[in-house]
Amino acid sequence: MSTEEELQAIDLLGRVPYGRLATSMRALPFLTVARHIVIDGRVVLRMHSGLGYHDACNGTVVAYGADNFNAATSAGSRDLWSVQFTGPAETVEPTPAQRELFGPVPVEVNGEPFTPAFLRLDPHFVSVHTLDFNATRHSPQHSVI
Repeated sequence: MSTEEELQAIDLLGRVPYGRLATSMRALPFLTVARHIVIDGRVVLRMHSGLGYHDACNGTVVAYGADNFNAATSAGSRDLWSVQFTGPAETVEPTPAQRELFGPVPVEVNGEPFTPAFLRLDPHFVSVHTLDFNATRHSPQHSVI
């Protein structure tokens, strides 16, 4: 990855720990949460193996997106962004040092013990979207009737 947009996307991705993986399983779309790190320009994901999503993604094209929407709105930030990476994914086994970069693992997923599975996404398409609000303009207030 080398374009300015790709470098910006990697920088933004490093600002949040989790994102959403999207693909299809048995011809139906699905979306799941994953923890990410970047190694050698590729996005490496950690997810729970018990759901089988990593098997559905292995060898297929997936999309992975992350944003700062929740963090920005709770912190009062006026600059929102989202990034998306699309490309082929394959299951991998990270080195112990790479595993440490992910940080602590969740204890459970849906009541069962968390067992990690790892995917490497080789981004072929990268997009960055930003929402900048003019601080001098007031946004309309929403009211409940």
